[in-house]
Amino acid sequence: MAGGGGGGEGEPEFQVAPMVDVLLTILIFFMTITSAQVLRVDKSIKLPVAPNAAKKDNTKSEAVINVRWNAATQKAEYVFDDRLYTKLDELVPILKPRHDNDPKYRVVIRGDREVPAESVSRAMDVAGSSGISDISFSTINRE
Repeated sequence: MAGGGGGGEGEPEFQVAPMVDVLLTILIFFMTITSAQVLRVDKSIKLPVAPNAAKKDNTKSEAVINVRWNAATQKAEYVFDDRLYTKLDELVPILKPRHDNDPKYRVVIRGDREVPAESVSRAMDVAGSSGISDISFSTINRE
């Protein structure tokens, strides 16, 4: 008689395939998150050194504004989501709906160490005009 239930005589089989499926899914998930974070960072920016800076809270959603210095034109350039903005006012309609959907939304400003403080202040003004009061600055803790 062929029965379906479990008898006490056999060893339970260990299934490897479902475990591999779960591990691959988790791996793909973390790879896409990491790639998205790396795309928001402008590698040409040399961050200022702040040895006593605190680590940021990664649980909040955020916008990253890269402020880089163009030595040829002696002007600051503002990059957000891989797009160069010459007029910072163009960022307000982009940032405001994001803040409206998430009141804890913040702006991280990655300013080059050569950029004048006035240029970083302009990026802060754009965040304020969008209703965002949580502003952080990206630095490194040593050379």
